[in-house]
Amino acid sequence: MIIIGLVILGLCLGSFINAFVYRLHWREEHPKAANSERAKYSIRSGRSLCPHCGHMLGAKDLIPLFSWLILAGKCRYCNQPISPQYPLVEASTVLLFVFSYLFWPYDLSSGQNAAAFALWLVFVAGFMILTIYDIKYMILPNKVIFPLIFIAILGVVISALAAQDTDIIKSSIIGMLIGGGLFYVLFQVSKGSWIGGGDVKLGFLLGLLVGGPWPALLMLFLASLLGTVYSLPMMFTKKIGPKSRIPFGPFLIMAAIIVQLFGTSIINHYLSLYNV
Repeated sequence: MIIIGLVILGLCLGSFINAFVYRLHWREEHPKAANSERAKYSIRSGRSLCPHCGHMLGAKDLIPLFSWLILAGKCRYCNQPISPQYPLVEASTVLLFVFSYLFWPYDLSSGQNAAAFALWLVFVAGFMILTIYDIKYMILPNKVIFPLIFIAILGVVISALAAQDTDIIKSSIIGMLIGGGLFYVLFQVSKGSWIGGGDVKLGFLLGLLVGGPWPALLMLFLASLLGTVYSLPMMFTKKIGPKSRIPFGPFLIMAAIIVQLFGTSIINHYLSLYNV
């Protein structure tokens, strides 16, 4: 029943994520648009529209994943293709929710751990927004990152108070400094040509979440590895060049998810090899 609930929740949030990304970008690109026009793209009260013909979509057009399949990936009103981004985001959100539940490293019978898992799902939804936004527009919007940082800080403080353990706060601060500090140095040295300011803020957020020096270092290593695995074949096939820009945020996010779910096991295994 829990998995079924996560599937339904993932589908609904995946649909919201698609709408959120589209509306936020439109509002960012049209800051001086008339209030009546901006109201159509309100994140809280705006109605879903076809990006091609602008027709308002009905409930039958907005069933997550299934509407896209039933309509064969085309708008019901103008017959223009609907981006596969929509079902992919919805399906990916479901997979991440279920995957997180199946491999959550803590006992969910504990109320505190269950609350931490629920909060993690909030971050996963935020990660999906940041991933899609970075891939599409090469930007990690402050309007998403800053609220997530605030929630992360609040979560750390609550966890420390509940456990009566200030080491939780110390570990999170260390992780934050490592996760974002290296990127901040690179950003300053290169004057923003090597890495973007959004990646710096994302590094601080993810370092805060994974907590501690080892998890933060593992996250940075995995993100670099994933980025290299992606970039090298693209360079060999000349789809990108040495000076091409690629969004690094998705690799950081993937690395943080891996560390959150499997980081303790990976670190313990590594340390055992050297009898540390």
